[in-house]
Amino acid sequence: MGNATLDPRVNPKVKPSAGRASPPLLIGKLAAATGVGRDGLRFYESLGLIASRRGPNGYRQYAAETVDFVRYIKTAQRLGFTLAEIRQHAHALRDQADTDVAVAALLAQRIEMVDERIRQLGALNDELRRRLGTACPMAAAD
Repeated sequence: MGNATLDPRVNPKVKPSAGRASPPLLIGKLAAATGVGRDGLRFYESLGLIASRRGPNGYRQYAAETVDFVRYIKTAQRLGFTLAEIRQHAHALRDQADTDVAVAALLAQRIEMVDERIRQLGALNDELRRRLGTACPMAAAD
């Protein structure tokens, strides 16, 4: 696999490093630094979210910047984004001049989705409560 996902032109959260490059990380070090298991990192790689290159010994080597992007992935997942959405957004954001503004817009969209889901769940809750005390709670609604 190439190193395209680690390229700041592809990955919005990876900034070009100034000066000397950090040494690459082996998968165990990346796992320890991010709290994501080795299998999880391999899965992210299979989805194209992160990339590695193989060292002379055949081991996966990850750019140091991958730590920040894996943390970004975990945060996005915690906020309700799927891995497919994260991958899509990472590619969509790469051409944005200000990724923080673009990410804020994505969060605003997510808030709208959550608010709609809360409204739907509230309506469902009301319906269940109305039916609870009836003779036949599962009867078709009028």
